[in-house]
Amino acid sequence: MLYFAYEMQRSWMNSASALASIGSEILSNPVNPLGYTGFGPMAASALDVFAHATASYDKPEFGIREIAVKGQCYPVSESTVLRRPFGDLKRFRVEGLGKDRPRLLIVAPMSGHYATLLRGTVERMLESCEVFITDWADAKMVPADRGDFDLDDYIDYLIQFLEHITTKNDGRRAHMMAVCQPSVPAFAATALLNLRKSPAAPLTLTMMGGPIDTRECPTVVNNMAMQRPIEWFRQSVIATVPFKYPGAGRRVYPGFMQLSAFMSMNLRSHMMSHYEMFKHLTAGDEASAQATKDFYDEYRSVCDMTAEFYLQTVEEVFQKHSIPKGEFRHKGELVDITQITDTALLAIEGERDDISGLGQTKAALKLTPNLAEEKKRYYMAEGAGHYGIFNGSKWRTKVAPVVEEWIAAHPG
Repeated sequence: MLYFAYEMQRSWMNSASALASIGSEILSNPVNPLGYTGFGPMAASALDVFAHATASYDKPEFGIREIAVKGQCYPVSESTVLRRPFGDLKRFRVEGLGKDRPRLLIVAPMSGHYATLLRGTVERMLESCEVFITDWADAKMVPADRGDFDLDDYIDYLIQFLEHITTKNDGRRAHMMAVCQPSVPAFAATALLNLRKSPAAPLTLTMMGGPIDTRECPTVVNNMAMQRPIEWFRQSVIATVPFKYPGAGRRVYPGFMQLSAFMSMNLRSHMMSHYEMFKHLTAGDEASAQATKDFYDEYRSVCDMTAEFYLQTVEEVFQKHSIPKGEFRHKGELVDITQITDTALLAIEGERDDISGLGQTKAALKLTPNLAEEKKRYYMAEGAGHYGIFNGSKWRTKVAPVVEEWIAAHPG
């Protein structure tokens, strides 16, 4: 019933959003005399904010057409090079900068948002690398007959993607960067490839704000996962996809629930952002208002996760701490993290990260005693929150150069 109730509420809010948008346009019309009173602009701005806040958002596009490198613009081509039921491998290539640049696989989170949340991450890394990214599917759009998708399958996908990048590039190995939640499966995939002496093992693995060991500086998110048994999550937050979607009947953790959880963590901040948007619109500062709209267009575009992936992640990563305890298994095979001896590791954390606390990602460096110290590095982004370590000015000017330097130091 949870999903059906949400769909009903969404249909009502979409209608309200459309009416508010029409009202805002009427009040903003130059021929409307109310637009020249004090009431008109304020009411139009309020309706605009309401319309934007209650609208539904589909999967955004990356829309990266060009980038600037050293003051010169270069066109960017986007293509899908590998298709899988639960996620595709996308490739971004900068035309005119050569074909021998490092290959970087960016592993996007499967945590309720689309891979386009990392648009800024991709844009910045395109300045120095040919970029591939995991484009995870919305679980409600995957027909139930395509099977399940859990944490083990996630790891398999990463291994397949790395193998594809390597074999299609004359055997040249790739680098890998995992943002937030996928640090765990990326870490496990790297260990398995190192253990197998696979030519597809990444040259470097950069983990950013990842929950490798959530016992370190636990956050509200970590505590919430620990306070309730896994059965509570199974019964309380898992829903069935309605018949209107291709994945009808599939059990999922809905994206709207993840969004609600994230919004509630910083509700005051989100309310202030919308109030500032209202003030910008009233004052005629369209550029500032649009910047806020663009952020929330992306932030409120959410997708569902399969129930099996969500529940296994909660249990193994946040409750059992299987990775740091050396007990994590991939399809029955023990994943021995200490077997990472070839791939260089870079752990990045944000000083003000309220989702993955300080020390949770850095723990990966302690778990690899057989990896040479010169192949390990830790970087803390001062003043950066969780979002700031992979997007925004701190990412572009402080964090990205560290990643680029690490990649350049390990050319293979």
